[in-house]
Amino acid sequence: MLKGQMGASGALVKMADGPFGGNAVLVYFSCADCAVEAARAASAGGHLIREKMSIGPYGFIALIRDTEGNMIGLHSMQ
Repeated sequence: MLKGQMGASGALVKMADGPFGGNAVLVYFSCADCAVEAARAASAGGHLIREKMSIGPYGFIALIRDTEGNMIGLHSMQ
């Protein structure tokens, strides 16, 4: 999606050793800096699963588990 356009972008990604069945879908939310948002989630009672890591030219991701046990992905370009 181009900046300034409405809609939602997405991708299908196979995660090695990822869960299958009930909680196999991982939703990523875009943010300015995924490390900042991951820290906010952890301070609110969530758990940091994977710290901010580079995914090359596609930016950065972090994984968190919320207070209800759902894993959520965070994506940022910086």
